[in-house]
Amino acid sequence: MPVLAAVVYVFSSSLQAESWPQFRGPGATATAVEGATIPAEWDAKKNVKWKTDMPGPGSSSPIYWGDQLFVTCYTGYGTNKEEPGKAKDLGRKLVCLNRSSGDILWTKPLEVGNPEDDYRGYLMEHGYASATPVTDGENVYIYCGKSGVFAYSMDGKKVWDSPTGVSSADKKWGSAASPILHEDLVIVNASDEANAIIAFDKASGAERWRYESDKLPLTYNTPTVHVPESGKTEIVFSAPEQLFALDPKTGKRLWFAKTAIPGNVCPSVISAGDTLFTSGGWPRRGSVAIKGGGSGDVTDKILWTKKTYTYVPTPVLIGKNVHWVSDSGEVIVMSLATGDVVTKSKVEGLEGRKNMAFYASIVRVGDKLFAVSRRSGTFVFEANEGMKQIGKNDLGDKSEFNATPAIAKDALYLRSNKAVYCIAE
Repeated sequence: MPVLAAVVYVFSSSLQAESWPQFRGPGATATAVEGATIPAEWDAKKNVKWKTDMPGPGSSSPIYWGDQLFVTCYTGYGTNKEEPGKAKDLGRKLVCLNRSSGDILWTKPLEVGNPEDDYRGYLMEHGYASATPVTDGENVYIYCGKSGVFAYSMDGKKVWDSPTGVSSADKKWGSAASPILHEDLVIVNASDEANAIIAFDKASGAERWRYESDKLPLTYNTPTVHVPESGKTEIVFSAPEQLFALDPKTGKRLWFAKTAIPGNVCPSVISAGDTLFTSGGWPRRGSVAIKGGGSGDVTDKILWTKKTYTYVPTPVLIGKNVHWVSDSGEVIVMSLATGDVVTKSKVEGLEGRKNMAFYASIVRVGDKLFAVSRRSGTFVFEANEGMKQIGKNDLGDKSEFNATPAIAKDALYLRSNKAVYCIAE
């Protein structure tokens, strides 16, 4: 084999071994692989390997498999807050980039089959491309709200599409929860469109099961796979005033627990051994920890309830603590065992309004935590119980950054409403 061919082969093989296939990465832990080396400092010129403009905005996170990076965006209606345009002009796209160079490999339109909620209220904060895709290296699966679920092959051919529902919750804030894969299923939180959690066969798109409940409106969190000490896998959700788990094979409810957290539950449930942690709510907000597993009403398994909360971003688990930067810019480290606040401070250097300053979830790379703000750059913290702020990086992009980053062993991928960036040395 020629030397150049050998180098290319080794490079391609190393890329194929690496993936960030869903919202918050492998296992939804928001944690880079051991030994990852990401620059702690960058700006518009420093440590930006590439920047690629997108055809439209979006709040969905980038994902990748091997050397293919995927992101969704929307076009037409709602891309300009001052002049939103006409609903009939809404479009969506799936964009595939070369992860090494940032070149766009292909772009595919995602058919808008049904009208979405009007561009108003809190829907204006995140738009019409908020669900992060998920991939298994064979297909990419995309949830598009009232237009349903799509599967595309890695070379951009549509494999299937399936409907979910066309309803709207009273608030009409659109969809934001991301699909997940579990074994041969694509599992979708279609609470806004159908008051349902729906599982599709990932090969054919056929609906395999549907869990319906009138308790689901305002449930915006991405499903969490949890394996308690019993060994029976559960798919867990945090709904208004309720935590519950479904059997992934049948969609039947395994257990539920009544909580003191009402509507607007956005963060994903954190799975930590036998413990589950959830946060959010409106107008009353807080956090709850519970022992997972069991059957029926397991409210008595709630370990603690506290008023400290995160409203939109999902925390990251490090050892025995959960860490987050809240939408309002609070830095929190909380003991998972007791709910006691270990560290509480304010992010330094936020610009403009402090309300909803963060939508992206925090991610961990070794001994550092990265929190992407919507308008003030990316903040860097020590990944320990002190969570000391040690840096702030600004790309000079004045559009909003709503997406949680994707991480590779040697790169960080950021997505704004204008572009995708590769941060690397």
